[in-house]
Amino acid sequence: MITGKNITKTFRQRGGVLAGREVRALRGVDFAIEKGGAASFIGESGCGKTTLGRIIAGLETHDSGEITIDGTPMSPLKPRRREPYFRRIQLIHQDPYSALNPTRTIHQTLNAPLALRARQTRRPQSWVDERAEELLALVGLDPGYVLPRYPHQLSGGMRQRVVIARALTVDPDMLVADEAVSMIDVSLRLGILGLLKDLRERLGVSVLFITHDVATARYIGDDGELYVIYRGQVVERGHVETIISDPVHPYTQSLLSAIPVLHGLERPGEQPVVPTEALDESHHDAGCLFARRCPFRTERCVAELPVLGHAEGTPQEHACFHPERRSVVATPIGRG
Repeated sequence: MITGKNITKTFRQRGGVLAGREVRALRGVDFAIEKGGAASFIGESGCGKTTLGRIIAGLETHDSGEITIDGTPMSPLKPRRREPYFRRIQLIHQDPYSALNPTRTIHQTLNAPLALRARQTRRPQSWVDERAEELLALVGLDPGYVLPRYPHQLSGGMRQRVVIARALTVDPDMLVADEAVSMIDVSLRLGILGLLKDLRERLGVSVLFITHDVATARYIGDDGELYVIYRGQVVERGHVETIISDPVHPYTQSLLSAIPVLHGLERPGEQPVVPTEALDESHHDAGCLFARRCPFRTERCVAELPVLGHAEGTPQEHACFHPERRSVVATPIGRG
């Protein structure tokens, strides 16, 4: 199990007219991902979900808070002692082409981590070759065709499957999929999503899906947790189906309303939720981070920051002073 408590992260911009300006990417985020479970982080671009995913994978440091893996806090450990823990968490990148070395064949790409494991466990080279073929077959690729080829000789969907196979070379406990299908042709996305779901069921690996697409989050982890992130803060958290079918935070409601097709989850009403202003990160609001854009804000919202928690009558957690069932209607396709 992997948990995070009060994770914060601030970046300082370099160069240009905004040099030195601080950007708060994460503002005290808590999360918990069960072994073999699924979780999804959703939110618009720049909300901090990718930063959080990189911190969980050990590729980014955080300013404060604690990451705990299987009961062991990471912050007291020296970097070398953390490596075995974070090695069990593998990141699947958004762009499958840039994630692979274009000068190396797929055989060479898979051989490197497998050869290292073979030396550590005193296994023969034959195991390396056999394991590479097993992993490619596991992700739905023909080893004979794929192994001798370079990344540019494969389709985007095949490259992403190779990236997933490479992540599996270390027998991970968790896969962190960061917008893993956003750069793949639409016709191939369902295959990659199905593969991730199948790996979770067959291998028992946890899957953390980072996306702005609610539909993919629902497909990957229909029995998992959904975290809605806005400007580095979790504003709503709960079971996937609960959040999608019955959101109570205005930001979540506006996020769902932006989806062209909701597949029968539309909920008409008298209060459509449309942000009143464009996102402006330059404002350092004292109250609710969404208040400036929220059509239902009150003086309390502007002055006081709501804390994530339960309220009577709502099964999910939310950070809102006025959680209500409001209109969630998909945006019609073609309307500009």
